[in-house]
Amino acid sequence: MKVYKTSILSVSIIIFSGLLQYSCGEKAQANIPEAALPNVFEAKEKAEKSLSEEFKTYWYAGDAEITSYTLEQARYGELRSGHAVLVYVTEPFLPEKQVKADGNDPSNVSVLKLNSTKKYLTGIYPYSIMSSTFYPVNNHQHAIKVSNSIQEWCGHVYSQINNRDQFEFTSHSYFEREADQNEILSKNVLENELWTQLRIDPKSLPTGNLEIIPSLEFIRTAHIPIKAYTAKATLMESQGISTYTLQYMDLERTLSITYSTDFPHSIEEWTETFKSGFGPNAKELVSKAKKNKRIKTSYWQLNRNKDLIYRDSLGL
Repeated sequence: MKVYKTSILSVSIIIFSGLLQYSCGEKAQANIPEAALPNVFEAKEKAEKSLSEEFKTYWYAGDAEITSYTLEQARYGELRSGHAVLVYVTEPFLPEKQVKADGNDPSNVSVLKLNSTKKYLTGIYPYSIMSSTFYPVNNHQHAIKVSNSIQEWCGHVYSQINNRDQFEFTSHSYFEREADQNEILSKNVLENELWTQLRIDPKSLPTGNLEIIPSLEFIRTAHIPIKAYTAKATLMESQGISTYTLQYMDLERTLSITYSTDFPHSIEEWTETFKSGFGPNAKELVSKAKKNKRIKTSYWQLNRNKDLIYRDSLGL
């Protein structure tokens, strides 16, 4: 089982500046005090050794991996057609402010960021869901931050977990019983972070009976308390394809993520089984997402009308 460290300031996760990926913004320069240079170089050397050349070549090439999926999403007791997109990209991250860094700094943490989106219709009105996970590439601690937002015609909600001395949870909702929340959570495994940990080293995924905080999306759409729930985690491999499964006993929910066993461990599909709907009319349904198309590109530079063609490359 994976061992996590609580400190998010470990210098071993500072990646040498030549590898830092600056997406969705401009570069800025920061001066490093001369006295700090020996420690900075030592940390960079350690970080360099911890990452394989294969990993560096793939994830620090100056672009992101974008994969579209055909989606069948259970909502209100029915399956809805839509699409999902997973965007993975490396970024420098500020551990104290817990935001993307604008420039080089010895305190920057290199993270593998996942932006996960879903879009589908529930009758006349649309659902738009986005989750973001910022996970250190050193793979020795929890995600530094996880956030989720959901928009639909009834209103919109936002929730976030910050990894500090403990997990700090903040949420804003248009529902009276949820409203504005601020809670402190013990540091258990985050379901959101597993999707990114998997891409770095699937062999490090925790297995067995665990206490896991479900995804912020599920917490919100199921309207359940934010806390850790008991789950059994299993990892299976067959003919170059692996499947990581979480079975939540108390929630009557199972999540299975299927990915390529070999690097870069690309996610090919996933299924999520749970009771959809409310009260006695709730019934067990299986949400499914299957890979459509995948590209690697610096999408943050493709923001002109002529770049709309790239959406065709993703089948969107």
